[in-house]
Amino acid sequence: MQPSLLGVAQLLVRGVDLRHRPRGALLNGLLAARNVGVMLTRKPTPGGLDGFRRGIDGQPENGERVSLWHPHSLPAGLEPTPLDIRPSVPSPCFMRSTRTSRALLVALSAVGLAFAAAYRFALQYRHKVGLPRRSPVEASPADFGLAFEEVAIPSGDLNLAGWFVPAERDPDDGRGARRSRGPAVAIVHGWESNRGRTFAHVRYLHAAGFHCLVFDVRGHGDNPQERLPVSVPEFAADSAAAARWLLERPEVSAVGLLGHSMGGAGAIAAGAAEQRIGAVVSISAPADIVRMTRRTFEMADMRVPALLAIPLAWLTARVLLSPRGDSMAEASATAAAAIYRGPLLILHGEQDRAVPVAHVQLIAQAARSTRGPEDAPVETLVLPEFGHRWLYEAPEARRRVASFFARALAGPVAPEVAGERAAECAVERPPNPIYGFGAMPTGPA
Repeated sequence: MQPSLLGVAQLLVRGVDLRHRPRGALLNGLLAARNVGVMLTRKPTPGGLDGFRRGIDGQPENGERVSLWHPHSLPAGLEPTPLDIRPSVPSPCFMRSTRTSRALLVALSAVGLAFAAAYRFALQYRHKVGLPRRSPVEASPADFGLAFEEVAIPSGDLNLAGWFVPAERDPDDGRGARRSRGPAVAIVHGWESNRGRTFAHVRYLHAAGFHCLVFDVRGHGDNPQERLPVSVPEFAADSAAAARWLLERPEVSAVGLLGHSMGGAGAIAAGAAEQRIGAVVSISAPADIVRMTRRTFEMADMRVPALLAIPLAWLTARVLLSPRGDSMAEASATAAAAIYRGPLLILHGEQDRAVPVAHVQLIAQAARSTRGPEDAPVETLVLPEFGHRWLYEAPEARRRVASFFARALAGPVAPEVAGERAAECAVERPPNPIYGFGAMPTGPA
């Protein structure tokens, strides 16, 4: 292009390649450049100089553009002016490469599909496991020659079926005095059990001089089927209701709770919620619902990798609790134990395959972590030869429970007397003892 024609050329140029560095300068108002390729608006680039754009859309700024990447076109010794160097302009939006965007999309899709699969599993788990299968009440206090009263215990909008077994008072309570009132113990059954299966505890505690109350937790025994899931918070609410019912009885001076398995976790949670509960005995209780949910995976022979088992158990437990609005803390025996300040005795079988024996230490540590010197002690008893159930068959367990309640609830007799009476009492397992967790492929001992 001749310099004399530059003024005309400048009016005709509408756009040029943007990839080539400028090496020109304005001399006396003329463009000093040689062999500068140009391109018109929406036209292909000349000579393939711009392989990325393949044309320019829109209106070129100031009516002209110069190449940004051509070799030097100035005569030797002539330095370019600032007008020759076009500063870089950042893109108004962040541009990712197609490969990176595709990989990100694939990763997000995989995460979404995994979460959807986990959530669907949690819903199925809630449907199959969240509602207990009611087992019939096959025994009654009359089978053991005990006087009793059929009662209905109000708990929320429910009336729970129960039996109250009053104590038989001796003329001498072991302390040389007669008593007109005495302590009572409410006994809380476990998952998919009922009040008729708890009479081994009734027999030795009644022999030690305690009033006893057995009842069906909602969704169990003679109570109607529930439509929402039942878990530790519901066991706790019904246990607290049973304690309040007992405290209104004129013959009851103090109340303790004894619970097994999920009933044990519920008993601790009830003690944390109802301050008038004087003592709690928890037997074979799970430390929290996440650990218990993960354990049910293993008992059902579900081969979930360890890396995924905990988050899957957490999500499953959360979905299980969500219909009633229960929190994870409300379903945790360890969280409740850290709140409860009353006397606490925790029993566990070392051979327990449903709730591993490590749970007893988790609960005990949580309880001790918040107690001071003025608070009641936390006691534990691990029985080496026992599993999840029937710990009451050990005389030492019966002796420890009865003496613990007698000491914590001030009677009905001296702790040593109560312990010996309970240890000497004959107890036996209920008929058809396999239920609840025992129905699973690797049912607990």
